[in-house]
Amino acid sequence: MPTSAMHVARTGLEAQDARMRVIANNLANVGTTGFKRDRASFETLAYQDVRVAGTQSSSETKYAIGLNLGTGVKVQGTARIETQGALNTTSNALDLALDGNGYFQVQMPGGQIAYTRAGNFARSPEGQLITAQGYPVQPGITIPENATEITVGLDGTVSATIAGETEPSQLGQLTLASFANPAGLQAAGDNFLLETAASGAAQVGVAGQEGRGSIRQGMLEGSNVNVVEELVDMIECQRAYEVNSKMISAVDEMLRNANQTL
Repeated sequence: MPTSAMHVARTGLEAQDARMRVIANNLANVGTTGFKRDRASFETLAYQDVRVAGTQSSSETKYAIGLNLGTGVKVQGTARIETQGALNTTSNALDLALDGNGYFQVQMPGGQIAYTRAGNFARSPEGQLITAQGYPVQPGITIPENATEITVGLDGTVSATIAGETEPSQLGQLTLASFANPAGLQAAGDNFLLETAASGAAQVGVAGQEGRGSIRQGMLEGSNVNVVEELVDMIECQRAYEVNSKMISAVDEMLRNANQTL
């Protein structure tokens, strides 16, 4: 039985609802450190071939065109747009921004490694470099209690001046993870991403090498959400939603009239 126009319009409503949720999430995170905007992608559902082009129209002729009826649309997936966000100066020694590709590594409860672009780090009571949630940054960096003038180099080298010493001491080096397909990382909330089969295995190395970005101390990467662009998309989505809603109303009225007439 051919798919009704009512069904096609309803799939359009569902698709636009999903798109609106993506836009709303982007706008909600316009001020989130290191946030990357999402984009919804769509694909057509299966077509119903009422008449296939090239079939016989008579004993001597063939149809030049076919009759194919679409059955609607569905959400194909959401893709994260990995463009660089603006780097904002904070002058906080433990605020770190990535200028280029790569992710900081964080050890989650249970030992799993997560990845993030949000470098608003802090120091635990034990001196560990941690995230706002208290998760240790990897490789582990311990800052002595009497350390002053903490510096982080472009390559992730962490140094500090220790009381009683004249020369800065190297405390360790932060490394970055990169992926063959960063869009395949799974969002886990709290600005964290998790490795998946689609992202490929993490390639860990020194910042500034092998295509990885540099680490900028005293800065944070802002969201890459463009508010004007999102609002334009929202208006377009709203119009498409209205069109599909009116189509449902029109089809419903047509069916009502047909039932009354018959």
